Amino acid sequence: MPTLIFVYNADSGLFNTLADIGHKLVSPETYRCDLCMLTHGVFKEREQWRAFVESLPLPCRFLHRDEFRREFPQVDAALPAVFVSKPDRISLCLPSQQLARCTGLDELTGWIHDAIKDIR
Repeated sequence: MPTLIFVYNADSGLFNTLADIGHKLVSPETYRCDLCMLTHGVFKEREQWRAFVESLPLPCRFLHRDEFRREFPQVDAALPAVFVSKPDRISLCLPSQQLARCTGLDELTGWIHDAIKDIR
């Protein structure tokens, strides 16, 4: 079954998480992860986002940049991004440039619904 993979433009680990929180608090306009800014507040995931993810008909994975690069070294795409992974390939679903233009969570969830409607 296909899987949606959401990749944040941030590295994993406690230190990186704390640095990201600080960056969001001090200078949110320069924070580098549009996906995180849409789906998370400063300290936690947005409830509307969590409910949306739980309603999706596909399994979802969430990876940080370093985790994604280790698992999929062959993929050279700007991050953040959303991918669809199938047993034989991974493909870009929502590119970084599109996420940068996103005006809010409602728009993002609409794009995801449109992108996955024909996936099975």
